[in-house]
Amino acid sequence: MIELLGIIMEDQPIKFERRGSVALLTLNRPRVLNAINEPMIDALLDRFEEIENTDELGAVVIEGTGKIFCSGHDLKELMAANPLQRRALLTKSVKVWEEIVKMSKPVIAAVHSYATAAGCGLVAACDLVVASEDAVFQTPGVNIGIFCMTPMIPLQRAIGQKKAMEMLITADPINVKEAERFGLVNKIVPNGKHVEGAIEFAEKITGNSRLAYNIGKPAFYTMGEMDYVKALHYAKDLFTLASTSEDTEEGMKAVLEKRNPVWKNR
Repeated sequence: MIELLGIIMEDQPIKFERRGSVALLTLNRPRVLNAINEPMIDALLDRFEEIENTDELGAVVIEGTGKIFCSGHDLKELMAANPLQRRALLTKSVKVWEEIVKMSKPVIAAVHSYATAAGCGLVAACDLVVASEDAVFQTPGVNIGIFCMTPMIPLQRAIGQKKAMEMLITADPINVKEAERFGLVNKIVPNGKHVEGAIEFAEKITGNSRLAYNIGKPAFYTMGEMDYVKALHYAKDLFTLASTSEDTEEGMKAVLEKRNPVWKNR
C-alpha cells in the first residue's frame, strides 16, 4: 500500500509518495515533457530536506511521469528572464545536484525514454541510475547555440572526459546500453519496469545498516576530490571512528557467530 506524504494534485510539479522506507519523487509536468522550472526546483529542494530529516526514509527514487523522464530546463522560463534572473534560476538548479551529493541517503534515478540537457545532468548527479531499455541520454545544447554547461559537470564525473566531450560537442544521443558501458547507468530493466526496479534497488540498500551508508556516501564524494595519499589517510581515520558504532560491532559479531545481523542504525 502506498502511503502519501502529502496531497497529490495534477498541478504539483513534484509528486511525493512513500513506499515503505523509500521516498518516491515524480517530476510532474508531463504536458511540457517534465521541463525543469523554478517551482519544480523549489519543490525538489524542499522534499530533499524533508526526506533527509525523516529517519524512517532510507533512500530516494526520482522518476518522471508521462512520455519522457525530463527534457531539461524550461526554455520559455529562461527566455522570459533577464541575465540576472537566469543566473538566480541556474543557481537554484545546480543546488539540486549539490544537495543530492550532500544527502546522507542514496538517490536513485529511475529513467525511461529521454533524459536530455539538464534532465541528463540530473541523472548524472544521482548516486545510482536504473533505466528502462528505451532510455536515451543527450546533451543537445549546441543545437540551440549553447554548450550544456551545468549538465557537463556531473556528466563528465560520471562517464569521463572524452565521452562527455563527445556528447556535449556533437549533441548525439546515446542509448541505454552505451550509457551502461560508460558508467552512467547501473541497471537496465524492461520497459515500464524502471520505477519498480529502482525501488527494489533502494529496498536492497536500505536493508543494510543505514549508518554505514549515511557515513560512507559523504565520504565517497569527499575522498573522490582528494589527493590520493590524503584520501587513504582520511579513509583510515574515518574507518577507525566508524568501526566503533554499534552496527559495526553487531556486524562483526554476526559474521563470527554465523548469523544475520540485527541493525540498530547507530
